[in-house]
Amino acid sequence: MSWDPNRPGKGPWGQGPPPIDEVVKKFEQSLQSSLESVKRKLPGVWALLLVVLLVWLASGIYIVRPDEQGVVKRFGEMVRTAGPGPHWHLPYPIETVLKPKVTKVHRVEIGFRTVSSGPPARYREVPSEALMLTGDANIVALEFIVQYRIKDPVPYLFHIRDQETTIKDAAEAAMREVVGKNKIDEVLTEGKLQVQEDTKVLMQEILDRYEAGIKVDAVQLQDVLPPKPVIAAFKDVASAKEDREKTENLSLGYRNDILPKAKGLARQIINESEAYKEAKINQAKGDVSRFLQVLQEYRKAKEVTRTRIYLETMEEVLAETDKIIIDQQTSDKMLPYLPLERFRKGGAGKAATEGGRR
Repeated sequence: MSWDPNRPGKGPWGQGPPPIDEVVKKFEQSLQSSLESVKRKLPGVWALLLVVLLVWLASGIYIVRPDEQGVVKRFGEMVRTAGPGPHWHLPYPIETVLKPKVTKVHRVEIGFRTVSSGPPARYREVPSEALMLTGDANIVALEFIVQYRIKDPVPYLFHIRDQETTIKDAAEAAMREVVGKNKIDEVLTEGKLQVQEDTKVLMQEILDRYEAGIKVDAVQLQDVLPPKPVIAAFKDVASAKEDREKTENLSLGYRNDILPKAKGLARQIINESEAYKEAKINQAKGDVSRFLQVLQEYRKAKEVTRTRIYLETMEEVLAETDKIIIDQQTSDKMLPYLPLERFRKGGAGKAATEGGRR
């Protein structure tokens, strides 16, 4: 016979399942007891949910420091920026914030790494970055640092993936290009400042093409040395160049000392000669004018002029000679004497002359 679920009974398989109405009744009783339990606990659950919600909303509060700039992302996409001060964004995972330091001067080392800042400071060389080829096919070991700042945080964060590696690669590429255009003497000695400036300009152009949002402040060479096997030879060359420069400076100093003196002496001689020329010309003109005047007076009265010229000439000739004028009567009574001792040379003759006079 068939089995009736509403009238369970004994059969060949033992006692059958309970009636359906009993099962439904028990389920209804269990559901009702669960609802009553939830109703009793409902105020505490809502309070807990409210606290969790407040904490979650409060997690969106953030503070941007004066040296930072906030960049807010919504599901990974940049939506806005924030200046210094307190701000709020939709809590995680809806929005997140990045705060790069835009006023800090960052530093990248190429050719070496700082192991310990010390003191004493310890460094580790990186030959793969330091060895470079100059324009005259020489190898030089060059270590330098790059100082930069974040000019625009949005392209800095979203246009380049590994910022520090990108900056280091750009600096190394720029330095290799600049060194490759210069000779080793310029890189090792007087051309260092120009190499730094050219590298800074070229590196800035590369980063601007990348739209990296970075401003390069300075490129500073630390050590510029030839490869270790030839350091001694390069030192000898440098010493010889220093001696050459020293000698050139000494010669330039001597030249700068002698040339002004020679030019001054030459100008003095020229001025004296010009003054002598002018004096002689003026004297000649005066003599000519006087001669013409005398000639004109001579033509008017030849005898008088002749006598006057004779007297003036004798006055000029006899002005500095010793002379004694004796009248005729006195001269007849005196013995003529010729002082020959005066024409002798030496002190004895002078003494005799003086004695003869006394």
